[in-house]
Amino acid sequence: MAATTDPPTRALDSVTGISRKGLPQGTVGVLGAIVIGLSVCAPAYTLTSAVGPAASEVGYQTPAIFLAGFLPMLLVAIGYRSLNSAMPDSGTSFTWASRAFGPWVGWMAGWGLIAATVLVLSNLAGIAVEFLFQSIAIIANDPSIADIAGNRFINILVCLGFMTMATVISYRGMTSTKVFQYITVTFQVAVLIWFIIAMFIGAADSANTEGRMPELSWFNPLEVSSFSAFAAGIAVSIFVYWGWDTVLTMGEETKPSKGRMSTESKAAMILVVLLVVMYVGTAAATVAFAGIGDGPTGLGNSKIAENVFAALAHPVMGPAAILLSLAILVSAMASINSTAISPARTLLAMAHYGALPKPIKKIHPKYKSPYVALMWSSIVASVFYAIMRFLSEDVLWDTITALGMMVCFYYGITALASTWYFRKAAPKEGFRSVMSKMVLPGLGGVLLLVVFVQTTIDSMNPDFGSGSSIGGVGLVGIIGVVVLGLGVVLMFVQSRFSPAFFKGKVLSVADATTDTSNMELFDDGIKG
Repeated sequence: MAATTDPPTRALDSVTGISRKGLPQGTVGVLGAIVIGLSVCAPAYTLTSAVGPAASEVGYQTPAIFLAGFLPMLLVAIGYRSLNSAMPDSGTSFTWASRAFGPWVGWMAGWGLIAATVLVLSNLAGIAVEFLFQSIAIIANDPSIADIAGNRFINILVCLGFMTMATVISYRGMTSTKVFQYITVTFQVAVLIWFIIAMFIGAADSANTEGRMPELSWFNPLEVSSFSAFAAGIAVSIFVYWGWDTVLTMGEETKPSKGRMSTESKAAMILVVLLVVMYVGTAAATVAFAGIGDGPTGLGNSKIAENVFAALAHPVMGPAAILLSLAILVSAMASINSTAISPARTLLAMAHYGALPKPIKKIHPKYKSPYVALMWSSIVASVFYAIMRFLSEDVLWDTITALGMMVCFYYGITALASTWYFRKAAPKEGFRSVMSKMVLPGLGGVLLLVVFVQTTIDSMNPDFGSGSSIGGVGLVGIIGVVVLGLGVVLMFVQSRFSPAFFKGKVLSVADATTDTSNMELFDDGIKG
């Protein structure tokens, strides 16, 4: 394949060893990528799921833990940007870690991304079910309707319906997805801003006995009582930021950039800044209005922890509570749709390079979507949710915490991949390059892996998370170990059927100075 006329950082050629996979090119601009990224992060859904678990760990320092969670995200984003400029590829973490550390580490990085997405897809569908029935209850003025979501069989059935609907939309390709996201993102962000302002006003109301005006100590991570609480809080806060990297998986589908930075890199950096402002502001407003007590709307009430905004909607917004309920519903629905982009493209890349069975890499001839990978993502997420709904009374809370662990795992590996890949080239380019390509991503990667190890150890305690356990071992810890263990098993099984990839013959280990044209470029996928 001849090199394109795009800027050098956008070229897909034999120097990087990266090859195209049949995805449509030039269909998404900066604004479109930001909108899709916001949809994946789903602020309304994310916050109703995460504020409770975060507050249960760090109390009034919830805004601080969201702020602290932004730091490793920023450091990782810098590393992602550098790697994406050097090797734009839909496989992101999988491809980059394979090039930096070898096929085995790369495979596990890809597995971590896929596992995290399966966890969140199941959680998204669960939240959508909760708010569907709550919205109906508000419209019908019958609170008992909201309780229908507690019926396991109805809950699972409706959840599968949401997954099917989102899969059909994604199946029709990126253009269909983008239009759907513009509408839903605009609505949910507008309502969320209204909700935040109303909470600050309510916190200052003398009639609100739990209300407190924000204090500077709420934004100080050093006020957190212990490192274990800090690590658990960081794992939850990482969850709220998780999803911005989906923008980078669209590197083969974005429009060419006129500047030095690629379209998807610009979108990713803008997105991260927007998220931190929105999340820290919402956390401060929620803590200020509700407090951390165990009352009906207190953040210390374990009964509302996994879905805080459901309890706060009417006290904060009164008759307009239906708008918040609908905003979270469409937020979850849109995020199911857009979140499926990331694992589908990672699965596509892994199959394309021979790390997974070849049939997974099929692209729909009409819609140009990785439809086989998309189907597998949706099916596995649906089965996982159904199983978890029977194992845990607080399935949403437990999956959020386990998700945070998976994100720390693969983000940490990816950030360190930047440090290692550019270790020889960056010093020759100057101090700025050393900081942006090595030092800062390295710090972010180490921090996230430390949080991953600490949280994994703590999650074995049956009191961790919601308190669900099996055989005296915390359910969150079991989820984490089983998911990663399953990845190791599947990796060894696949290595028997695809030895070329695992011997480094497809994506060979290299660094930014030694990368040469010894990699074959295939237009139609990996041969042999």
